[in-house]
Amino acid sequence: ERGARRGAFNVPPEPFLPHEVLFRQKEQFSDGVGYSWIDGLKEHAGKVISDEDMATAPIRFPYNTPGTKEAAYFRTIFHSHFPNNNYGNGIEATVPGGPSVACSTAKAIEWDEAWSDPTKQDQSGRFVDTHDAAVA
Repeated sequence: ERGARRGAFNVPPEPFLPHEVLFRQKEQFSDGVGYSWIDGLKEHAGKVISDEDMATAPIRFPYNTPGTKEAAYFRTIFHSHFPNNNYGNGIEATVPGGPSVACSTAKAIEWDEAWSDPTKQDQSGRFVDTHDAAVA
């Protein structure tokens, strides 16, 4: 599928797009903004979400409890805008749950045993070992 699209734009002698654009690695949506932006968000979340915040996260967020400081940071922002969106009051429909690798659903965790390790579950495509800039 991707090869057919690339072939359609790769028309010699003058392709419609430069080779480095046409044949670059496909990125996850979140990775497309740049790795430093994602890493910076994680670093910021590590500063504003304390260990105590993480210890009390199951009390504050009993449904789909955030497992990382980054996830807790985003949940805190979400709840600042939607304070009445609690379990039983709609959150089940708006905050999907379960582990994820590279923005996949929880079902994808079953595809590869290595992904069942919570330290390898991240929204970034870099956590899939076939990625050019893999951290896995």
